[in-house]
Amino acid sequence: MILFPAIDLKDGQCVRLKLGDMDEATVYNTDPAAQARSFEEQGFEWLHVVDLNGAFAGASVNGDAVEAILKATKNPVQLGGGIRTLAHIEAWLDKGLSRVILGTVAVRDPDLVKEACRAFPGRIAVGIDARGGKVAVEGWAETSDLSAIELARRFEGVGVAAIIYTDIDRDGVLTGINWESTIELADAVSIPVIASGGLASIADIVRMTMPDAAKLEGAISGRALYDGRIDPAEALRVLKGEAA
Repeated sequence: MILFPAIDLKDGQCVRLKLGDMDEATVYNTDPAAQARSFEEQGFEWLHVVDLNGAFAGASVNGDAVEAILKATKNPVQLGGGIRTLAHIEAWLDKGLSRVILGTVAVRDPDLVKEACRAFPGRIAVGIDARGGKVAVEGWAETSDLSAIELARRFEGVGVAAIIYTDIDRDGVLTGINWESTIELADAVSIPVIASGGLASIADIVRMTMPDAAKLEGAISGRALYDGRIDPAEALRVLKGEAA
């Protein structure tokens, strides 16, 4: 079970949004590379990065910051936000990314996801961001008619490494992960699911260790880590089944 610390990039800075609103951004670190190093030093073994500007623009915007992060940490990094072409995917993987997350393009062009999975086995994840159970795209600015489960099932058996499922209604507001919807999604597909949106406290970390959550690959934490609501050492001990 992996706890993925999150670095969300806006205008080259490490921020957290509230409910996906770009105007509701709190800057936590002006040096994303230093933040990546800090997470590695705290004992985390993966890093989740999102180019927020890129998600809205449909192209990489914070590329320099991402490259600086890749140079700063030995941990594997997964990146989402604005990655919409096979050439773009290949370019990022060549720069050292472990995994590329495809979100909007998974709705708009599912064949590209399948092609990418064939070309880069084990290195393509799908980001499913839902508002009221319906998939949102274009940096969450638009909501589609697809349900999260409908979209996930389209990628069964094509080689998707993981699905990152975000409940937008909980993102950045520390109300706890939507475990019911996340586990329902994980039950509906064979693809590993990563929970995202709302992780609030050590109670959510303990919830990750419950038997019905065992099928998950892990969860992403942002604001709760930055605000000190979760102690990294305690969280990692809980996930490893070690006593405090």
